[in-house]
Amino acid sequence: MLPFPYVILDLETTGGTPLHDRIIEIALIRFEEGMESERWETLVNPGISIPPFITHLTGISNGMVKDAPSFGDIAHRLYSFLDGAVLAAHNVRFDYGFLKNEYRRMGALLQHKVLCTARLSRKLYPQHKGHGLDAIMQRHGLKTEARHRAMGDVELVATYLEMARRELGAREVQEAAAVLLKDPSLPAGLDASILDQIPDRPGVYFFYGKNGLPLYIGKSVTLRSRVMSHFSGDHASFSDMRIAQEVERVEWMETAGELGALLLESRLIKEHQPIHNKRLRRSRSLFSLKLGDGSHEVPLVNIVTEEDIQPGVFGHLYGLFRSKTKAVDALREVVRENRLCPRVVGLENGKGACFAHQLKRCNGVCAGKEAPELHYLRLKQALLPLKLKSWPYPGRIGVREYSASSGRSEVHVFDYWCHLGTVDNEAGLDDVPASMKFDLDTYKLLLKTLGKQTEVITFG
Repeated sequence: MLPFPYVILDLETTGGTPLHDRIIEIALIRFEEGMESERWETLVNPGISIPPFITHLTGISNGMVKDAPSFGDIAHRLYSFLDGAVLAAHNVRFDYGFLKNEYRRMGALLQHKVLCTARLSRKLYPQHKGHGLDAIMQRHGLKTEARHRAMGDVELVATYLEMARRELGAREVQEAAAVLLKDPSLPAGLDASILDQIPDRPGVYFFYGKNGLPLYIGKSVTLRSRVMSHFSGDHASFSDMRIAQEVERVEWMETAGELGALLLESRLIKEHQPIHNKRLRRSRSLFSLKLGDGSHEVPLVNIVTEEDIQPGVFGHLYGLFRSKTKAVDALREVVRENRLCPRVVGLENGKGACFAHQLKRCNGVCAGKEAPELHYLRLKQALLPLKLKSWPYPGRIGVREYSASSGRSEVHVFDYWCHLGTVDNEAGLDDVPASMKFDLDTYKLLLKTLGKQTEVITFG
């Protein structure tokens, strides 16, 4: 039917996440010049247990795959079927993502043209709403005794394509397939023409779903290429797959460079809380270790909260932690590695010699065997790797970025590690507000930026 070799393929898997789940069954039919030339199916031992709900859905049990070949055993034979052909599958992102991840685990790279038969159905039958296999079965009056088994689903797809050829003609089916092969595998609700408008320059992009709220916010120095990569069909996680399937609208904002894109992305994610942004989404509480001014203070170290983490006193603070537990664990590790006293430092209560001294893991400041001043100096030295960097400038600074391709110029204004705002040029510096709110992500980003060759403008 189609004027090129193609393979209709279906997989059954242990779950929906290519990064963690595994293939348990593969079936395919290869077509040459529109005629079936080969078919093949096999169970696959996934190397992990099959969840009960998958067994209930597919009928494939752990016992059935116990003696089946592993993916590595059949990878070469599978590739021989796919070689030189277009890979066609219903919701091909799912199957192709699993195959690419399986080959990647073997150190191999799978690269094939893919054709989504669900998208083909939407193009051929736009008057219908449903384009899943169950909807197609109902639409065309198809039946099978092997739904959710790989070969059963492959045969359903092959039959529906043949019925489309009879109803609409081979030429219409071929032209629709040709259009899909030229375009990236876009979600049905997304207008493909929008991609041509996205510049390949730095900035932030927004994916919106049906409710008009951002699903995902990302950044890139090449916006169009990055947006296109979301629809490549190569998904390492279930979240990646869901994003690509749910997008109905794409918007973007250009910046002059990478720093501007990173700052804008971080701020917008915290403002809009997109469901698929996890790393930057929540502005969680911060904790730090504050060292006392001298050996006389008890305890020597206090764990302070976000209210006390002010950039102006970073010279007295050590480490930034997302939870109190992590701060305590870090301090405990410093004490253990340097034979310091957990009681004097503040990790334990009580008087007299600590338990660590009894185990010969403390040099004995608590038992009068080490001078408090020496213990304090050793503690201060041990904490140095965690010491927060003091603001190295007398006042506010601006970091300039310029894009030669767009002519866009931006100056990002900072003070005491806080991002105060971004202006187009120096003329707008005086309009930047003086209010500051410390943000850990901005602190890390600016530390990294100032370590590079960066144009910094200093002003009062």
